[in-house]
Amino acid sequence: MQNLYELPVADAPAKKWCGGNLGGDNETCVTTVPLAGVVDAFAVGDSKAEGRGSELRMTGAELDSFAIEWGRSRGLEL
Repeated sequence: MQNLYELPVADAPAKKWCGGNLGGDNETCVTTVPLAGVVDAFAVGDSKAEGRGSELRMTGAELDSFAIEWGRSRGLEL
């Protein structure tokens, strides 16, 4: 498997996923941006200024698995 941390992010705008907005427009947002050179892989980041520069890199399958298991652990219907 290719090391996703060695890849640059794609020249594409980040998508912002928000919920709650307890402290402003960017307080409860996560960003995703595709990685260049690989199909279906993403850099996942924090939209807050103090979180910039920290990111996780995940394949689409890893991100899907996380989202599904997280939702199940919270009792959400998927």
